[in-house]
Amino acid sequence: MNNAPIEIDRTGWDAVAYGHVIDGSKKFEQIAPRSRYPDFVQIVDVVKSFGDSKAVDCVNLSIGKGELFALLGSSGCGKSTLLRMMAGLETPTSGRILIEGHDLAKLPVHRRPTNMMFQSYALFPHMTVEANVAYGLKQERIPKTEIKERVNEVLDLVQMSAYRMRKPHQLSGGQQQRIALARSLIKRPKLLLLDEPMSALDKKIRQQTQFELGNILQRVGVTCVMVTHDQDEAMTMADRLAVMNHGRIMQIGAPEEVYEFPNCRFAAAFIGSTNMFEGMLIDDQSVLIDSTDLAAPIRAKNPINLRQGMAVHISIRPERLSMSLNPPMANSNIAEGLIEEYAYMGSYTLFYIRLRSGKLMTVNVSRLTLKSFDHCLTYGESVYLAWDPDSVVVVEK
Repeated sequence: MNNAPIEIDRTGWDAVAYGHVIDGSKKFEQIAPRSRYPDFVQIVDVVKSFGDSKAVDCVNLSIGKGELFALLGSSGCGKSTLLRMMAGLETPTSGRILIEGHDLAKLPVHRRPTNMMFQSYALFPHMTVEANVAYGLKQERIPKTEIKERVNEVLDLVQMSAYRMRKPHQLSGGQQQRIALARSLIKRPKLLLLDEPMSALDKKIRQQTQFELGNILQRVGVTCVMVTHDQDEAMTMADRLAVMNHGRIMQIGAPEEVYEFPNCRFAAAFIGSTNMFEGMLIDDQSVLIDSTDLAAPIRAKNPINLRQGMAVHISIRPERLSMSLNPPMANSNIAEGLIEEYAYMGSYTLFYIRLRSGKLMTVNVSRLTLKSFDHCLTYGESVYLAWDPDSVVVVEK
């Protein structure tokens, strides 16, 4: 990933800043790189209001052809409303949605080059797998021989040919999901819309199905927009994702970009786990920040346009912290506290450390690191935390 700063280009659909740097007298912004795919779906100044409330608030977005794009956010953030507008189930209050340059505004749902796979799968319980998959083609009066060929093709694709005569209640949740996908793909849509596609599955099946679904969509080459509130799902499957909050897109980028370089407090706190501090820049040359929660200052290296005296938020991921029983030999990026809680997570143990200021910090300690301690750590024990400047992400308050 190339994080070199580039001069801002406001004409780019995906020009979403996640930090700032100063180069001489010129101001630059780091931009989340555009999709490596050609522009395919374009959402232009889209607003959706329900009464006085804006569910989607002036969204601009470009999605590439063949890309798997995720809309990620908590319930009520507007992601499902945006998806439904692409499908034609909702009408934008203002703005345009285009596929390959064609405005969808005047096209009814059944005429749009889209298909939507619903959260509930919506399979017909009285029909067999084969009949469920073929239903859409029969409604369009496609010749029977072509229907049979396409049903065979798509059932082979999702590896469900052996179950073609079963009914939905005779299938597992993961198998039902594959049939719903097959029914969505058989009409060969240009744009596939997935609404919380894994929510009905238990955790173990969901993790396995994420990879299977991603591989199927990659083989088909269909452009896909997925709505989810599950961070792991979005991070695992998506080429790029957009973090939404209160109807607005807060950040767009590849999963690793959004995780490693959040552009705001919300994105930093929403994606994964983090330790968040409030502070003030006391030295803009060495990026030294003072926080009332810590006895020592925080030193950062990330390229951000900061001015002395500026109030900022600091994000430090739990896996970026090291824990020891002895005071670190440093005068910055250190903290001391007591073990308040801990939870065994298998490959690591999650510790909750209460600082003298009252702030609670979380740290992930690997099993290998725990073995290096000369005794088992327990509640109330005093420990020290330390982290590198590279592990500190600073965003404007």
